Amino acid sequence: MIAVIATICLGAACKDVLVTTSLLDTRVTLTSCQMGAPELAEWMKQYPGYRFAAWKCIIGDKRHDL
Repeated sequence: MIAVIATICLGAACKDVLVTTSLLDTRVTLTSCQMGAPELAEWMKQYPGYRFAAWKCIIGDKRHDL
């Protein structure tokens, strides 16, 4: 599994959120994630008040509290 995690900010408060995973979207590959997954742009359109700060790719079946 590959998970796309974005760091988003509202004002000075930032948090990590799960954008998608390869289990939910077959377009998510390691290469697409490392190059700035197109899913990030789609996700940010849904949350226009937030500032996108960074993203990371998590590989494997790791469970994270986001």
